[in-house]
Amino acid sequence: MNILDPQGPIAAAEKTILIDSLAIMLAIVVPTIVAIAAFAFWFRAGNSRARYLPEWAYSGRIELVVWSIPALTVILLSGVAWIGAHELDPGKPIPGSQKPLKIQAVSLDWKWLFIYPDQKIATVNTLTIPSGVPLQFALTSASVMNAFFIPQFGSMIYTMNGMTTRLNLQADKPGDYQGLSSHFSGDGFAGMSFAVHAVSESAFNDWAAQTGRTGGRLNADSYATLAKPSTNDKPTTFRLDDQNLFEAIATQKLPPALGPQDASSSVEPTGVRDVR
Repeated sequence: MNILDPQGPIAAAEKTILIDSLAIMLAIVVPTIVAIAAFAFWFRAGNSRARYLPEWAYSGRIELVVWSIPALTVILLSGVAWIGAHELDPGKPIPGSQKPLKIQAVSLDWKWLFIYPDQKIATVNTLTIPSGVPLQFALTSASVMNAFFIPQFGSMIYTMNGMTTRLNLQADKPGDYQGLSSHFSGDGFAGMSFAVHAVSESAFNDWAAQTGRTGGRLNADSYATLAKPSTNDKPTTFRLDDQNLFEAIATQKLPPALGPQDASSSVEPTGVRDVR
C-alpha cells in the first residue's frame, strides 16, 4: 500500500504534486537550516572578524529576502494546489477510449460491498477490475461515515449514509493491490480491508460471467443479513437480483444498518479474511 509506488494515473499525478510541494517548501527549509549554521559559526565568540552591531535595527535588503521567498513559496504552492484540485477532482471522468466500468461501493459494519450493476454481480471484501479501463465508483454508507482508499490508485473519498459520492480511478497494469477503510468506524475497523485484483479485460469478463453463474443471490432479504455487523468476513461473490439495490441503500429505502455502538455487544466473527 505504498503511495509512492503509484499504479494508476490519479496516484501518479498525486505523487507528482507531493514531490513538487516538498521541493517548493525546501526552498525555505534548506536556506533556513544553512543560515542557522552559518550565523552560529560566524558569530561565535572566537571569531574576531565578526562585527557586533548593537544599534542595528533595519535592512531593506534583508526584509526583501525574508518576505519574498515565503511569498513566492506560497504562490507556487497555491498554484500547485489549485491546478491539482481541479485536474484531480474525484468526480471528473478519466479520459480514454475505453468504456468506464461502473462499480457501486457500500461501506458496512465492518466490510465492503461492491456491486457491478452492468455485470449483475456483487462481491464482499474483494474487488476485481480490468486494468487499463477507467473505473467510475458511486459510494455510500449503510451505517456510520467511512472512507474508501486504495493507496496505489489514489484519491481517498468518504462514504456517508443517505448520500452518494463519486470517484474515478484506473489501474495501469494487472496486479494484486490492497484497499482499506481509512476512517475509524468501531470495533471491527482493523479488519475492514479488501483485496484488489487488476486483471486483463478478457480475464475480467470471464470472471464476471463465472460469478454470475456460481455466486449466491443478492437481494433485499440477503442484504439485510449481510448488513448485520460482523468482522473479518471472507471474500464472497453474489449474483445481483435487484439492480436498484444500491439506490435503495443510498436513499434509505432500505433501513440503515445498526451502528457500531448499538451492535457492539452482538458482533460475532464470521470467518478469517482472505489476504491473497
